[in-house]
Amino acid sequence: MDATLLHTVSDGVATVVVSHPAKRNAMTAAMWRALPGLLDGLAADPAVRVLVLTGAGPTFCAGADISSLTGDEDPRALAVAAEEALAAFPKPTLAAVRGFCVGGGSQLAAACDLRFAEEGASFGVTPAKLGIVYPASSTRRLASLVGPAWAKYLLFSAELMDAEQALRAGFLNELLPAGRLDERVAEFTAVLAARSQLTQAAAKEFADGRTDRDGYWEAQAAGSDDTAEGVAAFLERRSPRFAWTP
Repeated sequence: MDATLLHTVSDGVATVVVSHPAKRNAMTAAMWRALPGLLDGLAADPAVRVLVLTGAGPTFCAGADISSLTGDEDPRALAVAAEEALAAFPKPTLAAVRGFCVGGGSQLAAACDLRFAEEGASFGVTPAKLGIVYPASSTRRLASLVGPAWAKYLLFSAELMDAEQALRAGFLNELLPAGRLDERVAEFTAVLAARSQLTQAAAKEFADGRTDRDGYWEAQAAGSDDTAEGVAAFLERRSPRFAWTP
């Protein structure tokens, strides 16, 4: 099967699948280049309320396919551009991980808001095996996610950690038994898709450290009916119908 990024949209959830089975879903240069544009299109789609990133088959993503690069391409720059596009996606994002999540795969997973994994998954950040300086933005994102001590553990050693370690380190939000990942992701993304996009969008920017749009979000809240709808739905014991959209 060709190396490609697949995507579907169903019930408010966009699913992007890294598909390169011949190389454990390693990202080719073309896949790195394609991801930002794909994300832009999904961000602009009003039908999309949540994004799930996953890998085809039993592996999430084993890193970058170095053999696909041309001589004048910087693999770090390609990966960082894709990572930043994923981190900037304006709606909730969730990485659903099976098997290897290594190198560029860990970069992509770390750029998502949430990470769920199945037992048996492995995680690693491996530039120290190749003498590569890990990008500054990626290092800071990893340290913000798991703390400096775990970030140094991963970056200094290039050792893989298992899913239980990743959960303890704070890299994972949930660890599921084998065979339960898809069901849990579908269940949880349905919850996210039903919640207020206003709350989610503001919370994402605040939690990610953005400080220049506090006034913007105050104005959005003041001009939205989401709060009134949420209170009314609670009092009437029904599901809310939130109307605010990005």
